[in-house]
Amino acid sequence: MLRPKASLVILLSALVAIPAFGTTTNPESSKSRKAPTTASARARRAKAKSHKLHGQQAIEPSRVMEIQKALIREHYYTGEPSGNWDETTQAAMQKFQADQGWQTKLLPDSRALKKLGLGPDYSGAINAAGSSFTPPKPASTIPPSQASGFAAASGVNQ
Repeated sequence: MLRPKASLVILLSALVAIPAFGTTTNPESSKSRKAPTTASARARRAKAKSHKLHGQQAIEPSRVMEIQKALIREHYYTGEPSGNWDETTQAAMQKFQADQGWQTKLLPDSRALKKLGLGPDYSGAINAAGSSFTPPKPASTIPPSQASGFAAASGVNQ
């Protein structure tokens, strides 16, 4: 009878040797696994890698006219607003941004638009100075039928 260590060694060596018998070293078989090189396969790979453009790609002419009018008001742009984001408009915006100490990339940034008075309008916001916010009416002014409807909908018993 074999000792337990000897039988364990024989068992492990058999397990290691089994995969060696099942592998092939035929170089021709590995060539058949390469990706196809047909034109359609290349097109599919190129399409998968294509870059999709996101976000705004150009400034709309109406917005360009607003920017040009603001730059005219601030004495950075001369002439009539055309609605075209041309070299003259770009140069005027770059000069305006540089004079403020900001970056001078070709597209205007939010700080420049706000400084030109073209940012969002928050004058009607609740926390704006001088806003027209009125407080809600007191609960006692709600008609009883409406109040009971609110109570029924909320599941609160009155």
